[in-house]
Formats: sequence, C-alpha cells, structure tokens
Amino acid sequence: MLAAAAVCPCPPLLQPQVAAGAAAELAALRESCAAALDTLAEARPDRLVVLGPGPGEGSTPHPAGTPGSFRGYGVPVDVTLGAGTPAPGAAPLPASLAVGAWLLAGHGWDACPVEGLAVGTGRPPGRCAELGRELAAWPGRTALLVLGDGSACRTVKAPGYLDERAAPFDEAVAKALGTADTTALAALDPALAEEVGAAGRAPWQVLAGAAAEAGLTGELLHDEAPYGVGYFVAAWS
Repeated sequence: MLAAAAVCPCPPLLQPQVAAGAAAELAALRESCAAALDTLAEARPDRLVVLGPGPGEGSTPHPAGTPGSFRGYGVPVDVTLGAGTPAPGAAPLPASLAVGAWLLAGHGWDACPVEGLAVGTGRPPGRCAELGRELAAWPGRTALLVLGDGSACRTVKAPGYLDERAAPFDEAVAKALGTADTTALAALDPALAEEVGAAGRAPWQVLAGAAAEAGLTGELLHDEAPYGVGYFVAAWS
C-alpha cells in the first residue's frame, strides 16, 4: 500500500556547491524539500522508492547503494542512494535520482530501505499508471519520493524561452499536487508537457497511479519558478 509521498523538484542547482553564488536563493526550496521528507518518515514506511525522470519510455531500477555524482556540473560531490552494494557494472544514478540521493543524505534518512526507479520522460500515461499500481501493490507500507520539474518556459530567459501555455500548465500541476488530485495528474497531456519542458510529467503520473486508491490528502509546500522553471514541493499523507 502507498503510505505517503513527497514531491520535490530535481534541478542540480539544489546542491549548494553546484548553485554556488545562487545557493541562498534556493534556501527556502531546500527547506520545503526537507519538510516533505519529514512527512515520509512520519508515515513509518517499510520501503522508500525514489522516482525521477530518465531517458526513453521505459523504467530503469537502481538498487540501494547505487552511486551518483555532481561532478558533471563542476563540483567534486558524490552521492549514494541509501545503503547497499549494487551489482558490479550497475549504471550510475541519473541526475534526477542523484538529487534525490543528496536530499536523503542531507535529511539523514534511515527510516527504511531505499531503492530508485528512473521513469522515461516519454512513458505514456497509461503505462505510468500501471507502474504506479504495481508499486502500491507491494504488501508492505511504501513511500514515494517523486522528483520532477515543471515547465521550463515560464520567462524569456527560461531554458525553453517563453511559452504562454507554461504558466497555466504549472498552475494545474500545483493545484493537483496540493490537493492530491490523482485524476488531474493522470490527465496531464504528455505532448504539452514535452513542449513546455515539464520533465516531471511521467513521475507525477506514476504517483497518480500509485495513490489512486490510497485516500491520501495533499499539501503544497512550495511553488515558484525562479529561473523560468516550475518547482513544486508537496507532501501527501
């Protein structure tokens, strides 16, 4: 069963050394992420699955102990997803799950074992829902840390430039996350999400599938677009 979920963005800029001089600007966002993780710990889960966007249309598991790094962003910071020893030759964490691993390490997470799952940004909504139902069907208490950014087209200086559809898209996402509206999340248009650069669409729709029968309530803890990219933090319990 799904016991709780936390939704956080996953820009590498969350890591202060990556953000450098802009680190203070994201302090409130980091604090909101920590509060969302508190909600997960309070639910006393038996396992935590960290979901984040990845390439393609499939899903790639990353077991506990999988390493990740921020070295590609110019800082010598390495992370590990929970505690464990992955199989030799296991693929490293994608950027989204590396951010998740960093958030958990900063939180001092020890409430339960952790595993990761990269969800392809091209995964169709129906297959996202199916994956979510599979996660929720696990016999113990499952918690989800769902990582993903909103649109990347909120301003002319945004990574995707300005798209007038971006703000309404993000408003709908923020409302759905704040009210645990699984129907609204499941209805997000994958084509529009891709066009406005919202990499969180697929993980959010996995969450919608997992939470459809869970009866969770939601709280929106953070909603901003400081660099023209939508960042949301929510806690479902």
